[in-house]
Amino acid sequence: MKGLWKEFKAFALKGNMIDLAVAVVIGTAFGAVIGSLVKSIIMPVLGYIIPTRGGYAGWHIGDVRFGEFLGELLNFAVIALAIFLLVVKPLGALMKRLASPPPPATRECPECCSAIPMKAKRCAHCGSEVPSAEPATTAP
Repeated sequence: MKGLWKEFKAFALKGNMIDLAVAVVIGTAFGAVIGSLVKSIIMPVLGYIIPTRGGYAGWHIGDVRFGEFLGELLNFAVIALAIFLLVVKPLGALMKRLASPPPPATRECPECCSAIPMKAKRCAHCGSEVPSAEPATTAP
């Protein structure tokens, strides 16, 4: 039983687990703020633009009431847009800036100037021997 508790404690207190818990709490609070913005400000303004009895919640076609559904759909769209603009784009730009460029796959033949693979010892186009592309190492 002690081993199981120790293993659970190591799992629950990992740094990425705590980060995930913080992200869920902040995401929930962010969702609540955006939900309030949509329900308290945006949808009532739309209710004034398209006036009906009961505001946007009264929008319906026959028995199908779509006003509140449109409010929730708008809520989702605003949250998705905000996450995209505030998290995905900056994180993508940061990852792009930090990423190192991949090593080149080809190099130039010194004789005929054609592209040859990095590991080639002889040029396929002119047949000349090509010096090794690997940096020379010296023994200490």
